[in-house]
Amino acid sequence: MKYACLIKSFWICSTLIIYTASAQTKELPDGVVKIPYEKFVLHNGLRLIVHEDHKAPVVAVNVWYDVGSADEKEGKTGFAHLFEHLMFNGSENHNDDYFKPFDRVGATGMNGTTSEDRTNYFQEVPKTALNMALWMESDRMGHLLGAIDQARLDEQRGVVQNEKRQSENQPYGKAFNIIQENTFPAGHPYSHTVIGSMEDLDAATLDDVREWFHVYYGAANAVIVVAGDVDPEDVKLRVERYFGGIEAGPPLVKPVINISKRMESTRHVMYDRVPQDRIYKVWNVPAFGDPDVELLDILGDVLSRGKSSRLYKRLVYDEQIATDVQAANYTSQLAGGFLIVATARPGGDLAAVERAIDEELRRVIDRGINRDELDRSKTGRRAQFTRGLERVGGFGGKSDVLAASEVYLGSPDGHEASQASVINATARDVQAAARRWLSNGDFTLEVHAYPEYAIQPSDVNRSTGVPEVTEFPAVRFPEREHFTLGNGLKVILARRTGVPVVEMNMMFDAGYAADQFGLPGTASLALNMLDEGTATRTALQISDELDRVGATLGTGSNLDLSFISMSALKDNLDKSLELYADVILNPAFPAADFERLRQQQLAAIQREKVTPVPMALRVFPKLIYGEGHAYSLPLTGSGTEDSVSSLKVDALRDFHTTWFRP
Repeated sequence: MKYACLIKSFWICSTLIIYTASAQTKELPDGVVKIPYEKFVLHNGLRLIVHEDHKAPVVAVNVWYDVGSADEKEGKTGFAHLFEHLMFNGSENHNDDYFKPFDRVGATGMNGTTSEDRTNYFQEVPKTALNMALWMESDRMGHLLGAIDQARLDEQRGVVQNEKRQSENQPYGKAFNIIQENTFPAGHPYSHTVIGSMEDLDAATLDDVREWFHVYYGAANAVIVVAGDVDPEDVKLRVERYFGGIEAGPPLVKPVINISKRMESTRHVMYDRVPQDRIYKVWNVPAFGDPDVELLDILGDVLSRGKSSRLYKRLVYDEQIATDVQAANYTSQLAGGFLIVATARPGGDLAAVERAIDEELRRVIDRGINRDELDRSKTGRRAQFTRGLERVGGFGGKSDVLAASEVYLGSPDGHEASQASVINATARDVQAAARRWLSNGDFTLEVHAYPEYAIQPSDVNRSTGVPEVTEFPAVRFPEREHFTLGNGLKVILARRTGVPVVEMNMMFDAGYAADQFGLPGTASLALNMLDEGTATRTALQISDELDRVGATLGTGSNLDLSFISMSALKDNLDKSLELYADVILNPAFPAADFERLRQQQLAAIQREKVTPVPMALRVFPKLIYGEGHAYSLPLTGSGTEDSVSSLKVDALRDFHTTWFRP
């Protein structure tokens, strides 16, 4: 897919749309998507939320603890994340790697994450392995400390510190450290990063581990969501059996909301080993539950979602002074952040980029947004949220939404009122929110490249070890229908009716390896240009139509294949298919857009040459396959600076004519 995330770690960067309104008692408008659930509270305070979804014999188990880096004491930064790592190193009755029992049953999506406000652990298992998953989660919730010794603490301390080094060793990797430290005042719970400082990580002790576990990992500070092929009453009995004997933990008082809205603009300039200059602009904005949150979410879409968005169209498409731009609203429990990030074109003027950003933002504040922009954002948000509900687990899946709503909003259905806030939002509302929060008080960070110089009784007998999983459910895949069109195109259809979304993927038998017949980088550039215009539509018209019908379009290549994918809402399928066919069959390859994308591909090659993993992907194919082999080209598919500089638009037309055949 042709998408990139410039904002890799500001509060939480994920696919989950977290809705935040508080008006639960108001009548909900049409279009609000509900997730049925049953909620139970055990005697020890553990909150259990169960959702039934019988489309596949799998179960998602998602455990959230209401603790994050905001709860760390001075001198203990990074400890919430370090403790998350320790939770995967074994417990008293399974003193081994946490993942082993899950690997044996084919579990998926096993992981844990830490934010400022919460720590979560999640996995998807066959429904016959639910007891095993609950046993494992309950054993580390109630029986962890006996398995943690100095050696394991030292090991995970080293892992986390190496994680920090890897993150900061990337281009722009230290930018968010500076942003976090400068947007909130000293002593604010958000004034340090989640990963913490090297010095504080070095100072962590076993006593700190014991205190953190006893204070924050009690049952009353946790939420467990079980979603999938289950019965709620049966799940309740199982959870009571495994978790009912765990101590509640002490009563906790969470930090209070503290937005710390800034009234004056400040600026910081840093130098880094980066290929292009970049600018970040950040405002402190409301926390979960504030009615302005959804309005600022919509504003982020208007500014940078899609090619016809205000900032993308001006900076990247029209004036071509930047190669990318993103605007987004990130919300947490105590405060939020509205962030705009733009990367100047190689050798470009960062000041000109900032002037354009300021002018477009001022236009929104002074004149507002139009109805079409508002409707595109609403449709896009509905489509993104609905697609996430295809899954019971994972980021943005149903278990994730229910857990986030319970922890952040106090009720598993908290997302419903926020969806209503998006549906009911007006252009005037969005303008007013922009005026309230973005008129002043921004923190601006300029990143420049270095100059070039040369207790309940339990009948569980844990001494017998992990419950054995002796049977596995039969996996039910949808039946596939095969047919061939009159032109020879083979079609495979797999029907699923749970969510009104249609996913399409057309694949052609030609990828990067086909560049051996021409210039390296041809396949990638040709695929990237498919949505830049057709015989009857401009790139902006394509982008607008995608927004209006709530569809997404993606293109890409690997060594052997090229693909064009579309995700469409069922009720807009005919319009989406017509657009899909036009992009595939009738690309115009306009010369002006060709030159713009060619320069972007050259800039991407420069970034690959200074980023560790892409650097390796460019080098090792030739070492493995040898000069002249079809697979010896850079595995990134971007080609070389010489080959891309030599490319002509006719080469892309020839690639399309040669390989895009039924």
